[in-house]
Amino acid sequence: MTKAGDQRPTTANQWKWLFFGAMIVFVYLFALGSLPLVGPDEPRYAQVAREMFERGDWLTPTLGGTHWFEKPVLLYWLQIISYKIFGVSEFAARFGPALFGLGTIFTLWILGKLVTAKESTRNFANWLALIAASSIGLIAFSRGASFDIILTFPITASLVGFFIFDQSEKRSGVTLHVSLFAFYFFIGIALLAKGLVGILLPFAVVAFYYLLSRKFPNKAFIFSLVWGTILSLLVASVWYLPMYNAHGWTFIDEFFIQHHFARYTSNKYQHPQPFYFFFWVLPLMTIPWLPFFLASIAKFLANRFHIIRYAPETVLGENSSLARFALAWLLVPLVFFSFSGSKLPGYILPALPAAAILTAEYMYGLMQRSAKWKTRVQIVAFLTFAVVSAILQFAAPKYAEADSDRILIETANAKGYAAEKITNLFVVSHNAEFYAAGRLVRNTDGKLKRYDNFFILVEDLKRQKPARILVLVPSFTTASITESSLVDSEILADNGDTSIVLVRPKEIP
Repeated sequence: MTKAGDQRPTTANQWKWLFFGAMIVFVYLFALGSLPLVGPDEPRYAQVAREMFERGDWLTPTLGGTHWFEKPVLLYWLQIISYKIFGVSEFAARFGPALFGLGTIFTLWILGKLVTAKESTRNFANWLALIAASSIGLIAFSRGASFDIILTFPITASLVGFFIFDQSEKRSGVTLHVSLFAFYFFIGIALLAKGLVGILLPFAVVAFYYLLSRKFPNKAFIFSLVWGTILSLLVASVWYLPMYNAHGWTFIDEFFIQHHFARYTSNKYQHPQPFYFFFWVLPLMTIPWLPFFLASIAKFLANRFHIIRYAPETVLGENSSLARFALAWLLVPLVFFSFSGSKLPGYILPALPAAAILTAEYMYGLMQRSAKWKTRVQIVAFLTFAVVSAILQFAAPKYAEADSDRILIETANAKGYAAEKITNLFVVSHNAEFYAAGRLVRNTDGKLKRYDNFFILVEDLKRQKPARILVLVPSFTTASITESSLVDSEILADNGDTSIVLVRPKEIP
């Protein structure tokens, strides 16, 4: 009897896969520009890129005209290129990350194609790509103007390159040079994406993989460590070297010491979470495939420790190199970031492709036992894309506007206050960086000014000409302004979380 996984694809199946490919591209690009930039980070990163774009400067990130050395430059370069093509907009700010999300999916498809070439697993690449693409974590982070997907793609490409090299029977020619070149080249890109973690994670995954496999690297890989590391550093040096030449110790201190070592070893940047934080965040990122991801882990462990034997072992198997590699790929970021003093959900995104590999293998085994699982997987993926698209069209705009200052700034501008300075009272709204660029009141160190005392704000306001200002203030505290006898005030707009208030000191007779 011919197994479901052995059947040759019909023309209908080919069209079905083309349909899913088109749907993936559509979902990853859909409504990128219709939603405002949300949270504190998206607007800041988009504004850093805009300032570089407007200056024609591809080197030095700035925010509000002040050096901004928190992150490396790759995201900003992608945004600058998009600004040149599409103009400065939310769509342009997010277009590069969306392409990197699609690149991650395509790289996993290549992995599936090249490591499962035998007839019985020929379609595994399509299922792997579909499951990865429909994982909610990859969809969400590929749609944001942030660094997590910018790191995930080059790490994925690097590790896929290594594994293709490791599994190749012919250690010469195209396979040797192209796959190893890709491994080191994309490590260099990862260094440009998010700093030292871009070189640490790939090398740690490879080392742990060799440990799990109980083998030593072959001579070709050991020799490549010399020229390959040089290649990685040369790629990264296109930005790091000019930055050091231009800014010296200031760059080293802020970028490496403060935003690498201090961020990892302390809670300096106020993102504390318990040690186990990523142990539940990563599984949630696999939705709607969460049960199958957990089952794949249980299957691997049960086979590994001979608790129970699962069959059939179709793609990865209990002794499969890809199984061990996916496990190493999963565990290294999980453990590394769990020890970090600062934790944000996106940190663990580079482990999601490994989770997709394990999940896809488990589900492919189900498909081989029953062709009905193929239809079920496609239906779940289709429904996921449909639901995401519906949410983006009908539900997300409402919640995004409540988490963005765009409507506040636009309303104030429409009422004739487009030139007024804007400050913060009781809270710092970083979201305004993009929408009120050039108008935000800052401290001497370049950071946004925050008033924690309304009376000090009024005294400062009296000394400026004209004596009026727009104030961003938490909605529940607006009464402290509107009921004050010291000022004339008008609430111009309220998004449910933040209000923008026009404030003028009262004339004293």
